[in-house]
Amino acid sequence: MITTLTFDTKKRDEMIDITSYIQDIITNAGIKEGMVVVQSLHTTAGITVNENADPDVQTDVLRRLDELYPWEHTLDLHGEGNTAAHLKTSTVGHSQTIIVTNGVLLLGTWQGIYLCEFDGPRSRRKVSVKTIQSE
Repeated sequence: MITTLTFDTKKRDEMIDITSYIQDIITNAGIKEGMVVVQSLHTTAGITVNENADPDVQTDVLRRLDELYPWEHTLDLHGEGNTAAHLKTSTVGHSQTIIVTNGVLLLGTWQGIYLCEFDGPRSRRKVSVKTIQSE
């Protein structure tokens, strides 16, 4: 089963914790054992698993990505001017696969699933979620 979630983002760069949305999909699908694939359908928004206890981690990750990929670079040729967003998405990745056991996402104590916006604000960012039931 594939479910598509839609999110509106508010900033150029932000990390949105979508863990509860993914867990709801698993619960509603009745998946007890299996896995879930979470995939961004955009070239300037990624998916990552990272700490969800201290919001400073999100701030630090976004700052460090900005340091690696400055928004403006005199040698960038891409006409839309968002090369940094494409590079950030390539670095973070566009998808994550997470194990489901006993009907729950198998995440560490401090882990959460994030939609990473790198070219916002945007409306209707799409995240597809594929649930896979083990036999």
